[in-house]
Amino acid sequence: MTKTKKSEFRPNDFVVYPAHGVGRIISIEEQEIAGMRLELFVISFEKDKMTLRVPTDRASEIGMRSLSTPDIVTKALETLKGKARVKRAMWSRRAQEYEQKINSGDLLSIAEVVRDLHRNDDQREQSYSERQLYEAALERLTREVAAVSGTDEAGAQKQVDEVLVSRAA
Repeated sequence: MTKTKKSEFRPNDFVVYPAHGVGRIISIEEQEIAGMRLELFVISFEKDKMTLRVPTDRASEIGMRSLSTPDIVTKALETLKGKARVKRAMWSRRAQEYEQKINSGDLLSIAEVVRDLHRNDDQREQSYSERQLYEAALERLTREVAAVSGTDEAGAQKQVDEVLVSRAA
């Protein structure tokens, strides 16, 4: 069964790990952990200067996935154009929901968080925690847009900013 799972990801592939965003598989290695031989994906998150090792047979159940298709990126950018949907729940509850959406690794959910927390210059100031969540979601979104479109992060950031500014006009 593990043989079919192995072919899903290869070294040098970009992958999305739900809790950390876009990373690149450096290699697949075997290690002995607690007396068991495990095959692990070694994933590098350059921006965070972090390396993660994920057991190959658990990758999909953890939620690791390939990059989104260009269609999904287009849908995510369309989501940004929508009107912000802010529930009238307490901030702590909304913050938890936003956090779950960001850590789900789902690009459309992350786009919803960016849309809902985006503030124009003429709108009220964001709280510290709102800004933290917004920046985390925005970073995840732009990294994946950059990886899918093959541009650098600055280009993806510009593309996302243009969509957010255009909805305000």
